[in-house]
Amino acid sequence: MLKQFKEFAFKGNLVDMAVGIIIGGAFATVVKSLVGDVIMPAVGAIIGDIDFTKMKHVLSEGTPAVDAVKDADGNITTAAVAGIDEVAIRYGAFITELISFAILAFVVFILVKKVMAGMEKKKEEEEEVEETPKQEVLLADILDQLKK
Repeated sequence: MLKQFKEFAFKGNLVDMAVGIIIGGAFATVVKSLVGDVIMPAVGAIIGDIDFTKMKHVLSEGTPAVDAVKDADGNITTAAVAGIDEVAIRYGAFITELISFAILAFVVFILVKKVMAGMEKKKEEEEEVEETPKQEVLLADILDQLKK
């Protein structure tokens, strides 16, 4: 069973796929940084000094956290209260992620298109190599006829 697992785990396609997934994840991080740190600030500056990370529609305001407050005698007058986060629809972050997805999808499309074109070219080259030259076919026919 261990031998079968080794054969499965270290097959060429599986290792290639794992490397592709790791590089794809790293590439997605780079694209996310490109969009969030380069493209969106530039788009925001062009549109009119807009920060997309702060674009949101607040549904309910949050309350700040309150720490314990002591009076002059050291008695606690206000208990510590945990703050409540605001509830908001962050459409600016969604727009950023949407642009990030579009760029990543476009790059993957180009890569797949190039890989498929390379595979077709390789297949055509293999077919050309496998095709027997016409001269050899004619000579084989002549030899067959002479044998008869």
